[in-house]
Amino acid sequence: MTSNRAKLSDIIGPAFYDLHKYVKTNAYTHYWLKGGRGSLKSSFIGTEIPLGIMRDAKRGVMSNAVVIRRVKDTLRGSVYEQIKWGIFMLKAEEDWDIPESKLQMTYRPTGQQIIFKGADNPKKLKSIKVFVGYVKYVWYEECDEFETYDKITNINQSLLRGGHEYCVFYSFNPPESQRNWCNRQVLVKRDDTYVSHTTYLQAPPEWLGEQFLIEAEHTKKTNIEKYNHDYLGEVTGTGSEVFTNLDIREITKEEIDVFDRLKFGLDFGYAGDPLACVKMHFDKTRRRLFIFGEVYGTRLSNEKAVRMIKKLNPLNKLVTCDSAEPRTINEFKLLGLRVKGAKKGPDSVENGIKWLQDLEQIIIDPVRCPNAYREFNEYEIEKDKDGNLKGEFPDKNNHSIDAARYGCETDIIASKARAGKNRSKYV
Repeated sequence: MTSNRAKLSDIIGPAFYDLHKYVKTNAYTHYWLKGGRGSLKSSFIGTEIPLGIMRDAKRGVMSNAVVIRRVKDTLRGSVYEQIKWGIFMLKAEEDWDIPESKLQMTYRPTGQQIIFKGADNPKKLKSIKVFVGYVKYVWYEECDEFETYDKITNINQSLLRGGHEYCVFYSFNPPESQRNWCNRQVLVKRDDTYVSHTTYLQAPPEWLGEQFLIEAEHTKKTNIEKYNHDYLGEVTGTGSEVFTNLDIREITKEEIDVFDRLKFGLDFGYAGDPLACVKMHFDKTRRRLFIFGEVYGTRLSNEKAVRMIKKLNPLNKLVTCDSAEPRTINEFKLLGLRVKGAKKGPDSVENGIKWLQDLEQIIIDPVRCPNAYREFNEYEIEKDKDGNLKGEFPDKNNHSIDAARYGCETDIIASKARAGKNRSKYV
């Protein structure tokens, strides 16, 4: 601890002890803090930033911080007060100039600053200048309010320069939709990134107060889905997601080494649409589909596409593809790929998607298969002008999904046949 003024255990919740050590030792650059109400993530960051600045000053590192929200008008009543609270809890208020007229705070002994900015004027963010040192700490509070991750990376490119240590915090309550960019971004594995998920259940009850706990318990009893989202920070969905059985995670080499029911599906590209080929394993007993390899791209010549698919499929196992292109299928065969057209038939799209929906799990490796992950994760039923869900599955941004249907066609047909046979017993 840098200061003897306060015990950190009285300020930082137990769920953040390890994270505090990582920040203190500069173990990571990017820290994603997600969770539900009362999870103390903002309190933690609001303490770590002034504490880090004071600690850095003692070792001669002139660090500064920029705290950002999407809209400037929300700064004063949220992050400004949160940082101010952190400074007072650290009993360091005499060392800080905290003016009510400016959105900035200054560490008096060195001139290091904490600057508060809204992202509604990006040009002002690019022109930030600090009195001494460089910007080490950046905090994006409620970062899901930003339209895209690109908006944040553009700001980072402007701020993170001139130093050798950086600490960027991203805090948010996960939005309901699994399509939201924040929910997708925390699944991307990077060596310089740490992801934390906390809930109020990990906080000391006395810190939250009796009424907070009463409200949480009432919500749990009366609306479990709202409780799971609001208080546990779960991605509960909006009701329009097609695939609610996704498990997005790394598929390990140990798992892949024992896969013995490999399947390959191929959807040809048309005009500007991409070609998509997926490599899968179907665990029939547990009804789990693993997607752990892909070829995906536009403007691929047939020769190049076959070469890439052969690399994905070195044993040249049979690939089932869209039968609407017999000429392309023949060219792929001449290039040495074992390929056959899917049987399709009436309602094949609906039957295939429903079969995928009914699986216990669809496990997708987001590193090996970023496009399959994106398409499955973002595939949603469209809504009409009144906000009601339409009845049909959309025919767009579904190339990997079509490829998966083709690759699993024999199992889909067999499942349909069994269902028909079972129904006939009761007719």
